[in-house]
Amino acid sequence: MHIVIVNRWPRFSDGVRWDNELTRYEEFVDHDRHRVSYVVDELGAEGVLVDPSKISSLVQIDDVNDFEALRTAVAEIAERSGPVDQLIALSEFTLEIAARVREDLGIPGPTSDEVAVYRDKVRMKQELVKAGLRVPRFAACEDRDQVLSFARTCGYPVILKPVDGAASIGVHRVDGESELMGLLPTVDLSRYELEEFIEGDIYHVDGYIGAGSEIRFQVASRYVSDCLAFGSGAPLGSVVLQRSRLRDRIEAFTQECVSALGMYDTPFHLELFLTPGDELVFLEIGGRIGGGEVPHLLNKLFDVNLYEVWLRSLSGESVTPPVKSGDPAGGWLILPKPADLPARVLKVESMSERVPTIWRELLPSVGEVMQPGGAYDALHSGRFILLHEDQEKVESDIHHIIENFEFEAVSV
Repeated sequence: MHIVIVNRWPRFSDGVRWDNELTRYEEFVDHDRHRVSYVVDELGAEGVLVDPSKISSLVQIDDVNDFEALRTAVAEIAERSGPVDQLIALSEFTLEIAARVREDLGIPGPTSDEVAVYRDKVRMKQELVKAGLRVPRFAACEDRDQVLSFARTCGYPVILKPVDGAASIGVHRVDGESELMGLLPTVDLSRYELEEFIEGDIYHVDGYIGAGSEIRFQVASRYVSDCLAFGSGAPLGSVVLQRSRLRDRIEAFTQECVSALGMYDTPFHLELFLTPGDELVFLEIGGRIGGGEVPHLLNKLFDVNLYEVWLRSLSGESVTPPVKSGDPAGGWLILPKPADLPARVLKVESMSERVPTIWRELLPSVGEVMQPGGAYDALHSGRFILLHEDQEKVESDIHHIIENFEFEAVSV
């Protein structure tokens, strides 16, 4: 089989950064059994640590999320190394583009229509409504009058967000009509939707779906703060739920959602609300592995590397479904970068000695200049992964870090 892997993630060898350490292509894809080629960008080239003699072809382009550039690169590889049997893209932002390339070049694998149920936030909710599942009221944005009419009917606040976004990039909470009218000229309405604002706690569920849409592995967690607030400078974290009636309800709801969407043979990251009235409401789902510290925490707690399961399955291996053993607790926390960037770090204090539940801690160095950009796996003011046998202790320690972390930086 000729496998082409699209990679945009670096790997770090400094013994400090752990980002992307679980995406070990050289270990999880058999480069002796298969012809394996790569398309990478500048950062992605740093994440391919395979013996060069075992790589069939490697093409570097400026942006793997540029459809024309990716299509041209894959076509070039096919001309050099033969027809492509599998095109693998693990990044949320590349899933849809890779599906279009497959269709254009006649490569087997998930189509644009199959990917749309976990990339298009309008499409996914339409499918769940058909199945009778609770979702926020929503509408694809068409024009100014339609958007204003929906918002008036739904009531403020409303959420304006890209239909194919991730990590809350481009998402706006809109509290009134004048604010909405000011935002509309700044966005491409053809790529946006409006949603009802749902009051409540936000949870996420991460796992793996089998060939028949059955969930083979899932872990439910509750966010501390939320992704939208993180974009405005608030801390973001989550705590793994231990056994409870609520967790059972969330797991059952999650199975209903993935069955209704017809998802199969894929990891997933689902987000949902628990309202003050004790109702579960779908927020969104991705057909990929959760970002930030999620895969690292799950790997530590349950000895399950979702990247390994996914890559081995994609490369044709018969994979034993992951098993969730025990009932451990854990959590993670990201304290975001300063608001005014670039910024030079003046003071940063380690929390690991003061908070024994911290398993991993990533801090910038004094004197380091922090730059704009990056998502949850960027170098932030502080990143922490916590382990303990008690869920309440983990959450308490997360709040302790938030309240006591000492960090100073000056804009440069």
